[in-house]
Amino acid sequence: MEKVLKSYLEKVSKYLKRIPASERADIIKEIESDMSELQNSGKTSDEIIKRLGTPQNLAKAYLGDLLGTGTGFNMKRFLTICAFYSIAGFSGMIIIPCLAIIAPVFIVFGALAPVLAFVKMADSILGLGIPYMENIKIVFNGIEGLSPVMGFVFSVIIGVLLYMAGMGAWKLLLAYCRKTSSIKHKIV
Repeated sequence: MEKVLKSYLEKVSKYLKRIPASERADIIKEIESDMSELQNSGKTSDEIIKRLGTPQNLAKAYLGDLLGTGTGFNMKRFLTICAFYSIAGFSGMIIIPCLAIIAPVFIVFGALAPVLAFVKMADSILGLGIPYMENIKIVFNGIEGLSPVMGFVFSVIIGVLLYMAGMGAWKLLLAYCRKTSSIKHKIV
């Protein structure tokens, strides 16, 4: 076996130091066997390493498999599961409700602000006398006396920003749920 591949195996072994030596030796033999098969099929050392990924990621994959396939009681696994559910539960009490409220509210008001400003502008320009239009005010930096046209322009800008913030909050909520779910599947 080439020196580059032996160095790669040593790095993988170093990242697997947390598991018993017998299991680590079995994993290294398995990787070494895969490397030999790839070499016999005409792959170069660089192609083999590229296919296997970084030593750290390969070791993490094996560690994740060992953690997920363990049977019986294991104190380390038990503590890992407890830590995950404690962190996920506590953060879920804050992150999920906040994002679940922020996302739809920002999206709705992002769409509603320009519509109301347009109605106020149309009422002002055309003199329609729509009831309660005097109660719709657009305040910018403490200035209430914006013209209806400037108020509309300002509300469109704010509406776009609110809508984008709402969509961002929604994407964060989905990403948080997906990530939490994928971690759960790895450890349980």
